[in-house]
Amino acid sequence: MNINLNIDRQPNIDKQLKKRAVHYYFSEDNASYEKSLELLQEEPLSINIQGKTYSVIMRTPGEERAHAAGFCLAEGLVDKIDDIADIALCDGEDSNVAAVMLSKERLCKVSAILEKKSYVSQTSCGICGREIIDDLTDILKPVPNSIKISFDEIMEITSRMSDIQYLRKRCRSSHAAMILDCKLNLLASAEDAGRHNALDKAIGKIFLQGKLDHASIALISSRASYEMIQKCARAGIELVISMSRPTALACELGERLGMTLADVRDKGLYVFTCNQRVILKD
Repeated sequence: MNINLNIDRQPNIDKQLKKRAVHYYFSEDNASYEKSLELLQEEPLSINIQGKTYSVIMRTPGEERAHAAGFCLAEGLVDKIDDIADIALCDGEDSNVAAVMLSKERLCKVSAILEKKSYVSQTSCGICGREIIDDLTDILKPVPNSIKISFDEIMEITSRMSDIQYLRKRCRSSHAAMILDCKLNLLASAEDAGRHNALDKAIGKIFLQGKLDHASIALISSRASYEMIQKCARAGIELVISMSRPTALACELGERLGMTLADVRDKGLYVFTCNQRVILKD
């Protein structure tokens, strides 16, 4: 595989934002003001597999190759980096089309997924139900049970989130994801208009670097829905810390996979599944 990743380069934030004149109403003096604010850009990204469109998703432009790689891992199209022959951007670095070519061996293994006409990408919002949990077992397996982390350590790594939210500091409307190893070292981070996209990008970075086996903890700025847990499980992540409560379906999936789901709230911590990994003190 020979992919020009540029994964260490910070995305061009100015190209991910757009200024717009807005009216700001200030109730204290009953007046309104015109202000210029930066809003997060959102554009479609077509992910093509073997020359055919597999999914079209809305996302913040930037890091398209990492996004496509993380997406393919989450969907079960690839298991290891060698499953990808190439990821090309059809119109250069500003492309809205990421063309993924799989290895011959991998293509044979996932032909059923690609040929399944009724297949619906599980990054879509709103998909739920008993059949989803059952279908996911085909590409998911229980995560390792190898880490212990204290309450204080969780609160400390949660405090780091603002350090990587470059877009949010300017537009106040992006989601973020951080991936850490078992020693709490930051492996990758990403931001996007979509919470699924931010997580795909962050996981995609370490996947393309061949460091997926180091991923232990995910910190996400959004709620932990079932599709977010699916993505973390595909990466072998043991602990998912969210800024909002997980859904009931996410907890059911997390529990089945042996994954710890936690929510930081009001200077406290709620642990919803597999609390054996969390201890009170170091």
